[in-house]
Formats: sequence, structure tokens, C-alpha cells
Amino acid sequence: MVVKMRITLKILALSTVLVLPSVGGSLAQPAYTAEEIVQLFVKSANLGKSRAICIGSDAECAAKTSESVDPVNMMINFEYNSDVLTESAKETIIEFAKGINDPRLEIAKFEVEGHTDAYGGDAFNMDLSTRRTRTVEQLLVSLGVEASRIKSRGLGEEKPETADPFDPSNRRVNARLVMPNG
Repeated sequence: MVVKMRITLKILALSTVLVLPSVGGSLAQPAYTAEEIVQLFVKSANLGKSRAICIGSDAECAAKTSESVDPVNMMINFEYNSDVLTESAKETIIEFAKGINDPRLEIAKFEVEGHTDAYGGDAFNMDLSTRRTRTVEQLLVSLGVEASRIKSRGLGEEKPETADPFDPSNRRVNARLVMPNG
């Protein structure tokens, strides 16, 4: 049995807001450090073994263990109609890979979700979002993340980041932490 926990990297007021420009500049900087990603996951998830008893049906117990928390926005944004990573996006993925390869997260698995803005048809956007996740997944694997720890899927335009479905910030990849049930 797998317990899914969704965590968000959008931290306002009390923490750091991590922003990655969608256009790569001459000096590529990651949106966050490997240690920052480790700390976010470690503080947001119980990474140790736990025991719990749930009284109820399988569906009721599953609902109690699957919390509705937003996924981590990896801050990997894409240009219009593109699945090509900018240099800044690559640097962010390198740091993300270092973070999730940290021994403190060794039992964690991740779902990588790709998104698009609302330009284009549903089938086109689903394909584009899937290609975006594959691009990120391939780079993560090339950086030493075990392929078995990553599952990717495209969601097209169905979950926009903003109220404006055409906003460029909707062209992104999110990662969802998936923890084994203790």
C-alpha cells in the first residue's frame, strides 16, 4: 500500500518564495538548493516508520491516508509549445536530483506531472505535457535518480496554476512525493 503526500514549494511570508524565470539567462541559477528541497520534504513528510490502525472500510481508510495537499512545483517552466529545458531549468533539476538522492529521502518515490496552458487542443496539450514530464524524468535519471523512484504523467491543461488558463506559468512540471506505508 502506498500513501501519497502532496507538498507545495510555494512558500509565502514565513518562508522563501522560489522563482525560476522561464527564459534562460547567461547565468543559470537553480531555483533552490538540494538542501532546501530535502528540508521541505523532510519537514513535510514523516519519513520514519509509523504504525496506525484505521477503523472503517478500505475506501474510508484510504481517504484518511491521502491528504489533499498541493504537489511540489519544481519551478520548471517551459516556453510556448516547447518541451526543451532552459539552462536555468536544468540547473534547478540538477539541484532537485541532488536533493531527492539524499539518504534522508531514500525511501521516497516521486510522481512528475506535466502541465500546459490552454492554448492548443486537448490532445495536443496532453501530448505536450507528457513530453515535458519525460524530458524532466530523463534528466533526473541521467543524474543518478533511480528510474523506479519516478513515475511521470501528463495532465495537459486540466490543472492550471493560475485563474487565467492561458497564463504562461501554467506551462510547468510538478513533483509529488509518494511515501510507502510504514
